[in-house]
Amino acid sequence: MVGSHLAEYVLANHPDVEVHGLVRWRSPLDNLEDVLDRVTLNYAELRDLFSLSKLLGELKPERIFHLAAQSYVQVSFDSAADTLNTNVIGTTNLLDAVRLSGLDPLIHICSSSEVYGQVLEDELPIRETNPLRPASPYAVSKVGEDMIAQQYFLSYGMRTLRTRMFTHTGPRRGDVFAESAFALQIAEIEAGLRDDPVRVGNLDSVRTFADVRDAVRGYWLLLEKCPSGTVYNIGGERTMTIGEMLEMLKGLATVPIEHVLDPALLRPSDVTLQIPDCSSFKTATGWQPEIALEQTLADLLDYHRARLGRRR
Repeated sequence: MVGSHLAEYVLANHPDVEVHGLVRWRSPLDNLEDVLDRVTLNYAELRDLFSLSKLLGELKPERIFHLAAQSYVQVSFDSAADTLNTNVIGTTNLLDAVRLSGLDPLIHICSSSEVYGQVLEDELPIRETNPLRPASPYAVSKVGEDMIAQQYFLSYGMRTLRTRMFTHTGPRRGDVFAESAFALQIAEIEAGLRDDPVRVGNLDSVRTFADVRDAVRGYWLLLEKCPSGTVYNIGGERTMTIGEMLEMLKGLATVPIEHVLDPALLRPSDVTLQIPDCSSFKTATGWQPEIALEQTLADLLDYHRARLGRRR
């Protein structure tokens, strides 16, 4: 999701920039269908240092946005080792490939708000200095990714910058994430492809939502304006429970929608309170979120409606 929106942002706003992407031989390309003729896709594998070294030596990039990860928290409980290998070793391979190539690009390492884990109420809003209490294998992997980027800055002077992005969504959001799973089910109910109700997990978690298109604009500004070795929270300005967000989506539906708890969607441990302090990033870059959550959710629901329409 995020990589495709970043490619579109760069192509639209910086047409002089040559955009390359990393893919594996079976990578789905649906999200890039509107820009496939304007980006160059290169085959390599994060878990294969040789393939990365070879590719970077050929391309010699000036900026790298490292967004790839095993990013689904629920799957990380079932596949902890694979999540750690992909996210921590994969990131280390990328940084080693840059280091061994002798290149000196700016490198954005995309960490996650999940590194903070379950914060205390008196720690809100969450600042970058808050203790890290990862509550899932995915969160542990993002702590590792975050810290290895900082270590390579300190040890080798590599120009890494880290972001801890809070919940961001919009068109192309994976179906396994709560708001996208809800939107897909609503679209299927509207189309008569499934019966009501929508199946849900924990609706009491508090999240601060941002639009993915605001996020990628922030990522570009990060490398434009921020010093290497720094870390920033980035997030939206709309805070609510998952249940309140679900009610917003239900209000956008063309038919009445009910919901029911599915115990299979509950995690072994959950992070239920995520409210960021983004003042450092806003001060450094002037960035502000611009897209209202109502628009984000409407666009997400329309995305799923369009996908279902193409399948029929």
